[in-house]
Amino acid sequence: MEGNFYPLLKWMILPPLAGFVLNGLLGKKFLSERAGGILGSLAVLLSFVFALLSLSDLLNLPAADRLLRDTLFTWISAGPFTVDFALRLDPLSAVMALVVSGVSFLIHVYSIGYMHGDKGFHKYFSYLNFFVFFMLVLVLADNPVLMFVGWEGVGLASYLLIGFWYEDPEKASAGKKAFITNRIGDAGFLAGLMLLAAVMHAGGVYALDFSTLSANAQLAAGASFAGVNAAFLIGVLLFVGATGKSAQFPLYVWLPDAMAGPTPVSALIHAATMVTAGVYMLARMFFLYEAAPAALDVVLVTGCFTAFLAAVIAVAQRDIKKVLAYSTVSQLGFMFMAVGAGAWAAGVFHLTTHAFFKALLFLAAGSVIHGLSGEQDLFKMGGLRKHMRTTFILTATGWLALSGVPPLAGFYSKDLILEKVFTSGAGFVWLTGLLTAALTAYYISRLLILAFMDNYRGREHAHESPAVMTVPMGLLAALSVVGGMAGAAWLLPFLQPGAPPEHHSALMIAISVAAAAAGIIAAFLITGRRIGGGHHAAWCPRSLAAAWPRLHRLVYNKFYVDEIYEALLLKPLARFADWTFRVPDSKVIDGALVNGTARLFMSLGRTLGAAQTGNAQFYAIVFMAGLCLLLAAVLAGYYL
Repeated sequence: MEGNFYPLLKWMILPPLAGFVLNGLLGKKFLSERAGGILGSLAVLLSFVFALLSLSDLLNLPAADRLLRDTLFTWISAGPFTVDFALRLDPLSAVMALVVSGVSFLIHVYSIGYMHGDKGFHKYFSYLNFFVFFMLVLVLADNPVLMFVGWEGVGLASYLLIGFWYEDPEKASAGKKAFITNRIGDAGFLAGLMLLAAVMHAGGVYALDFSTLSANAQLAAGASFAGVNAAFLIGVLLFVGATGKSAQFPLYVWLPDAMAGPTPVSALIHAATMVTAGVYMLARMFFLYEAAPAALDVVLVTGCFTAFLAAVIAVAQRDIKKVLAYSTVSQLGFMFMAVGAGAWAAGVFHLTTHAFFKALLFLAAGSVIHGLSGEQDLFKMGGLRKHMRTTFILTATGWLALSGVPPLAGFYSKDLILEKVFTSGAGFVWLTGLLTAALTAYYISRLLILAFMDNYRGREHAHESPAVMTVPMGLLAALSVVGGMAGAAWLLPFLQPGAPPEHHSALMIAISVAAAAAGIIAAFLITGRRIGGGHHAAWCPRSLAAAWPRLHRLVYNKFYVDEIYEALLLKPLARFADWTFRVPDSKVIDGALVNGTARLFMSLGRTLGAAQTGNAQFYAIVFMAGLCLLLAAVLAGYYL
């Protein structure tokens, strides 16, 4: 097995696990709120430090040998088939570990201020550490079986965090929706994993570490299952898992509702880490998709459709967190477009920059909500640049980065994806992606205008957030400014050391910038004029809604996808479940088989019990009668 033994890797995952246990078991009784927050944050900071040290050692190796491993123990052993609890550090996992631990640390620090005074403070930090532990297991796993453990672990942690305020039925329901929707996708992941193991076993390969799988990918390419190419089928099944975890059509519906959780949770899980797990998994398994180009086409088209659909929905939303939620779904679509176009490194590049500016925007939204005592309706905000100047400046940084304005981070990574899609020959997908980029600039500009421009339209007195919240936002803003340039100069060559350097087409850059500018200008012409009032007020969104009420209602209600799912899937399944409970379960299984058997033997017992009179003479008569019957049967058999 290739790769150098590196025992430091285990220390990347252990601190968050320790933080989870200490805050969960001891926090409320033995730790103050401040101590619990510091403990949780310090645990993730230690993971980040170990990630930096590991990266340094990785960089000291020749580019072709950058692979470090740490096997903790043999987990599964069945004949020649073995699965180790083994960790892997290569350029891809090193980048992900840094993003996960670094951004998570900033969000932990921010949470100290945001969750101040909450009765579940220590439990909250315990859950955050629990999530980071499993996310690091996912990205550092040396085989897809262990990756699936991390995959399921972050699913459980997200359920706990989304439904953290479970006393509210809406928030509890959002947690259940996220958990169940992800289980649908996870069934695809598990089926693909079992088929992959079966194909490898048939080819005489019994190890499932990623290096062995990559070296034997041709086994899947040359095999078939039920007349379908095995590599294609495995790739599509794994992608089904990715659509659940990374909120792609048709399994994206859980993520907007997941905004019911605390805003730092939205930043951590639904912007920077968990939702990127699907992109990471596809990048990690890209050797398999190279053997099945048709599977890449499925990824490309699905990502393109999801990016456009979510951007359209975001245009009409009023809830500040819902706008950012659909923005996340859309940006994840861009990442899948990159992978589908064969440019997985470009997808990971955008994953990294998106973690910076989207986490910033979510934390900025949390700052606004905190400053307005819980208000989330954009139409009840306005003028906050005067009351929350720091939050406004930081939000504006995220706005420019997400819009794709050079030289901020979003411009570099999004422009590279569009160029890769164009050069792959997918012209229609490129045009759709370009339109989506313009819509992205429009809806995030609309958010900035409604929240920070004109006069304040709310009731609560607005106030700036404390430094414990604004400082992490400032660091994310700095990364949103320089992350694109640094990524283009260092990240891409690090991920693909043998690949030729990227040379951006001036025409592609100009078109990309023009799309962003068009979206920003349109937002200020429409939303800005509405805010300004006067004779331009006829161009307000409400007037547009009056002009096209059905279209506006359709978009505002998210194309009624949830309602369609409920009508076509949930209600029929509920009726079927009710029928199976009433007829096969209650009447056949419980009624006829279980209870019927019990009633039969109870009846027999009562009948036989009636013969137990306690009269010895009666027993003697029965005994003699039975003996006579037995003797008669013997004689009849003898003479006949």
